[in-house]
Amino acid sequence: MKAIHAVVLAALGAAVTICVVARRPEVPQAIPSPASVAAPRETPARAAPTGVTAPSISAESPLQPVIVAHDEVPAAACPEDEPVPAPVPAPPASDVQAPETTEAFEAPLETPTTIEDAAAALKLSIPVEGVAASQLRDTFTQARALGLSHDAIDIMAPRGTPVRAAADGRIVKLFTSVPGGLTVYQFDPTETFVLYYAHLDSYADGLAEDQVVARGDLIGHVGSTGNANASAPHLHFSVNLLGPEKHWWKSTPINPYPLLRGAKGER
Repeated sequence: MKAIHAVVLAALGAAVTICVVARRPEVPQAIPSPASVAAPRETPARAAPTGVTAPSISAESPLQPVIVAHDEVPAAACPEDEPVPAPVPAPPASDVQAPETTEAFEAPLETPTTIEDAAAALKLSIPVEGVAASQLRDTFTQARALGLSHDAIDIMAPRGTPVRAAADGRIVKLFTSVPGGLTVYQFDPTETFVLYYAHLDSYADGLAEDQVVARGDLIGHVGSTGNANASAPHLHFSVNLLGPEKHWWKSTPINPYPLLRGAKGER
């Protein structure tokens, strides 16, 4: 037994020795002295803009943001405060040249100021062949039966004398009436006026309603039909302003005498 105990104790002693050798105690490192510690490399401070005071930072107080008043910041630091460039002055009016144009200038057409002016624009010709302006007589205001005004002029001529269109236009009505006999109603091209020819002896061959005619075209012959004196054949001629309805039988008479005084007969 004693021998066995001796062997066991020897084995335990060897194991303790191995553990001591394997785990060496940590040797504390030496703490460097303040003198041996290198100071951190200083970064050169940037120069503060002109007019801006750099904030001072002390070791005793923590770093705090520094608010700089707006009026302490130079103008260059605030783009919105940059001065607005002065506007470029306009050149003198004398130095401005109008753009060149190759379009010809056309004067505006004159607008008639009265009904008579509008009628004069028709440039009527004397509707009875061979009659001169000097032979015309103004009978527009003469009284007629039942106290009515004539509202037309009578152009005296031998029976059968050609009657021609006094203006361009369109035949709107061939009508036979008691007072007017054989009559023709003609609209001008603008359908502003209606020309009235009455007491015709006959119509021109082929004349028809809605027929377009030109100034000087034959439309009939002088006669004395209707209530005209058979011994005094003539053409009853009138110019009338149409209403908005454009009714050939409903219009306002205009004295044709001034319109024909400077006119010439056709053919």
